[in-house]
Amino acid sequence: MASRGREGDDARATAAAEVADRLRRRGIAVTGAERTDDLADLLSAVERFEAAVEAHGGDLMVDDLKSPQPDDRHFVLPRREHAEAIRVYISRIDVATIGLHRHPRRPD
Repeated sequence: MASRGREGDDARATAAAEVADRLRRRGIAVTGAERTDDLADLLSAVERFEAAVEAHGGDLMVDDLKSPQPDDRHFVLPRREHAEAIRVYISRIDVATIGLHRHPRRPD
């Protein structure tokens, strides 16, 4: 039984590392102290934001956190503040996503 628990812990750690890597590749600060569930919720919030950007004609290759000159700053994911709690950051992303619904759609 102990090995099953360890295998489950290893699987969760592997999943958390994968999600953290996906977030870091998007330019999102991840400390490594976040819970696995929080990381998954953060990734979901980011993906909702990205879907809203694409639905409004934004280009995720140009309008991202690593871009020095995005086409439209509204299409750039909010940057995580230093020491910002992950739940607070998710809430700010959700607010930005809602704000995109009021932002004019870019022509194709």
